[in-house]
Amino acid sequence: MTAPAAALLGTAAALTVGSPAQALAGGGGTSRRKAVGPGPETLGDPVFPTLGNEGYRVSSYALDLAYDATARTVEATATLRIRTDRPLSRFSLDALGLDIRTVTVDGAAAVFEQAGEKLRVTPARELAEDAAAVVCVAYSADPRRSLAHTAWVPTPDGFAICPQPNSAHTVFPCNDHPSDKADFTFRVTVPSGLRGVANGRLTGTRTLDDGRTTYSYRSASPMATELVQITVGDYVVKDRQGPHGLPLRDVVPSARAAALEPALALTPDLVAWLENRLGMAFPFETYGLLPCNSDDAHAFDFTGLETQTLTLYKPNFLLQEEKKIGSHMMHELVHSYFGNLVSPASWSDLWLNEGHADFYGLLYRYERGWADSLGLTTMEARMKDTYARGDQWRHDSGPVASPNEANLFDSQRYLGGVLTLYAFREQVGEQVFNAVEGAFLERFRNCSASTDDYIAVATEVSGQDQSGFLRDWLYGTKTPRMPGHPDWTVTPVASALAAPHSKRGGHRHDNSATL
Repeated sequence: MTAPAAALLGTAAALTVGSPAQALAGGGGTSRRKAVGPGPETLGDPVFPTLGNEGYRVSSYALDLAYDATARTVEATATLRIRTDRPLSRFSLDALGLDIRTVTVDGAAAVFEQAGEKLRVTPARELAEDAAAVVCVAYSADPRRSLAHTAWVPTPDGFAICPQPNSAHTVFPCNDHPSDKADFTFRVTVPSGLRGVANGRLTGTRTLDDGRTTYSYRSASPMATELVQITVGDYVVKDRQGPHGLPLRDVVPSARAAALEPALALTPDLVAWLENRLGMAFPFETYGLLPCNSDDAHAFDFTGLETQTLTLYKPNFLLQEEKKIGSHMMHELVHSYFGNLVSPASWSDLWLNEGHADFYGLLYRYERGWADSLGLTTMEARMKDTYARGDQWRHDSGPVASPNEANLFDSQRYLGGVLTLYAFREQVGEQVFNAVEGAFLERFRNCSASTDDYIAVATEVSGQDQSGFLRDWLYGTKTPRMPGHPDWTVTPVASALAAPHSKRGGHRHDNSATL
């Protein structure tokens, strides 16, 4: 980062922007006595209105899972430390497809009921406002259970999980919304011959008297529920070193370890490139890849999933040559910053994740002269092609920052987001653009942020009101003029759909332009 850009970053880091926790809750206001009652069973997300719960925030999760390889089921305990923001006679967690056995609050048995995708908990004593409480839920789960949507991906020797966007609560009871990030610890107990893996760093391994092994992990940074990864299978762990001594950990199917090595060896250079581009060291304690241990190419309907510190990949994708996979590996790596370090305040802010991931993934591709899926080899050529599609995509999938559940992962959130970022860079210049990016990441590190937050940072850092410009690009029904390219034109809207979408089992559909 240049000295002027660093100065701009310093200015933006001191911004007073509305806290992410207020983005959905409606902000602060004058303190007043609140009546005791049940907590609302929603956070009001515009895409998933029933997701999440009000009345408290989670500070930490301790997940203890034991996998039975014979029954292929999981016995588990989830321990949540919460803090209330109002007096509560009852509160709810998100939970679906879990067989709940017991619930306790601060060690005392609580009354509970499962209603739809909610677990309603009535503690023995009402919880006061600003009270800390420990909630412990004992339950069992079957990864093969058929549900309306699920995070579980059964494999021949265990499972992996794909919680994005709205399915973490099929694995553990939680406040399943990215605006409520929390600390996580894990204990995964598996039979002999299998390995249990989770986010973060391994903190301990213990062999039990019956021959099973318990693997313990801790995430050093708070995490959104949609970014949790827990996997069990016949894996080996391959360690290597990244820039500045960053520990890299790949979790690889034993049978594919040698074949996958060329792809895994790319990660250190990918991290170095991105750190240099963003002017920021990798934000977490470790990073690595998890090629899912499955022979079923249709086990899930996306290529990669950015579970924090450990990116999950589709079976056999990483067996291809570098020019086929490198830009997508960059896409997923970028999510460590945009999506993981800074999570979306609501699911309508998904373009912040996917637009940025594709933006830097494409830059990485074109620097290397790799043609994209359209045969184009420059960012300008790709953006001109995308620009021509703009009105059609807005017609078919809505504005970039106004998705619904059905079109959440359409191309608008990916390439539409890229086009917005490209237009903004053309408007303010590369130096200011880079300063905005760095300031946004620093300001909302380990938090959640909204589209309004990004616009506020862009305005402050650039020294000019960017709200009109960015809102036209993000919320307009017509594609605005592209700065610096008055000759670019938009193709008239046709009746055909612009970009098909697909969702199966609650898993995201990957429309990444870096493929």
